[in-house]
This record gives sequence, structure tokens and C-alpha cells, in this order.
Amino acid sequence: MFPRVPDQHKAGKPLILNGLGVTYVLFTTVYLFLVYFSGFLKASNGVSAPLTLAVCVLFGGFMGLLDDWMDLKWRYKAFMPLIAALPLVYLAVEHGLRTSIALPFIGTIEFSGYYYFVIIPLIVMIVTNTVNQLGGLNGLETVCPAIILTGLMALSPSHLILMLGPLIFWLILAGFNLQGKIFVGNSGSFAIGMTVASFAIITDLKLPLLISIIPYVVNSSLILLTIFLTKKRASVSFDGEKLVSDHRRSLVTLITYRRPLTERQVVAIISLLTALFTAAAAAISLL
Repeated sequence: MFPRVPDQHKAGKPLILNGLGVTYVLFTTVYLFLVYFSGFLKASNGVSAPLTLAVCVLFGGFMGLLDDWMDLKWRYKAFMPLIAALPLVYLAVEHGLRTSIALPFIGTIEFSGYYYFVIIPLIVMIVTNTVNQLGGLNGLETVCPAIILTGLMALSPSHLILMLGPLIFWLILAGFNLQGKIFVGNSGSFAIGMTVASFAIITDLKLPLLISIIPYVVNSSLILLTIFLTKKRASVSFDGEKLVSDHRRSLVTLITYRRPLTERQVVAIISLLTALFTAAAAAISLL
């Protein structure tokens, strides 16, 4: 049913099931509809958070499938998430979500109407694409988003029911992915990126999100700057046991620059970085 692709960072390059992120999209959609019909989270002004999130996750999965089938160019992938921002904009307007953000040492910045029509689309576009860009190693594209999502859920206990089931299901996929048994594919990485962005907007956790995704932003900045300036892409060499790079064009190559590490070690380091920034985001929000 699912296609198999070679695992480039395993000896012998065994064929692994790919595209299992589709199961997350299907499970999450059904779960959110059940949350909606159960009445755990009441709609405000006729707009439901579970249904809005379900639409966003579905679009993220659809976008990932398109990328798997058609190998979309980055100029299309960069702006396609803007379509998914439309239901979030509508929800934010109808729910009267806060249009300002309080930054440490700077103070409160008020965006007014620009928050709905500029900031929300930018958040969706940046988070979805940066999450999709940080992958390629077993566990990397599943463990890190789970860490951020867990941190956001801890800061919003009133919306815990919204993502409890999907997070548990995603952690199951992450366990198999970490063992090198499955890949979630673009359908999974785009869907989970859309989930993180949408949940942060719905729960009004803008600052925690911005701090938590710093490792993702650093990775994307390195990749894009290198492509624009040198027209070269990031890559790592694999000797059958360890990964190493001779350049610093991404977060992975930065960590493995002239420093041979196993795949598990690289994933552990980046996961730890993500956990540290997520913990910092939670601490700053609670202060």
C-alpha cells in the first residue's frame, strides 16, 4: 500500500515504508471531528477550534502528498500554506484573539488588524516550511515537532483535549521512525508543521512558538542563504556507520562538520536543542 524508499543512512540502504504521515492526517481529522461532536470545546460565534484545526491538518497532508507525487518547487511550497491560513484568520477574528505580542526586554508590540492578515499567514508559512526542511534522519522529523507540541500543550491546559489523541498517535509513529522502520514523508512533515502553527495560533501562544522553533529557523536560514549565495545544497557523507560533512549549510551539517557522529547522536543533539528552546519558551511564558 505504501511505497518503499531506500534509507540512505543505513548500511545496505534497506527499503523502508514511506508516507505513513497520511495515517496521522486521517486519525487527527477523525479525532477532531469527534471532539467537535462531543462538545468538549464549545464553538464561539459559530466558529469551532477543532474543525478549523482539522481543515488545516487536512490541507497540510494534501500539500505533502502533492510534494511526494509532483516534487513541488520551493517557490510553490513556500506560499501554498497561505491558503491554510484563511480558516485560522477567520477563527482569530471571530474569537477576538489578542493582536499583540509581549517580547522580553522589548515590551508589547501591537499589530492591530495586521495580525490577522499578515502575521498569521506568515506564522503558518514559516513554521510549516521550516518544519518540513529539518528532516532526512530517522526520528528527526518526528521527535522534534512532538517536543514543541508537548510544550505548547503544557502551556494551554484548557485546549489539552484538542491535541491529546493526535500527539499520542504521532509519538507512536515517531517511535517506529526513530527505529528506522518507517518514514512519515512530506505528508507527515507538512501536516505536523501545520498542526504546530495552527495550535499555537488557536491557543494564542505566539511567543512560545517563536522561541521553540529557533532551531528550525536557524536550519532554514543556513539552507536558504547557502542556496542563494553559492547555489549549493547541504549534504552529509555516510561511511556505513557515521555521518560527517565538510561544510556548514544546514543544522545537520553544522553539527557533523568535521565531526563524525552516528545518526542517533545527531538526532539526539538536535532534539535536545529543541527541548532546551521549548523549555525556555515555557519558562519565559510563565514568568
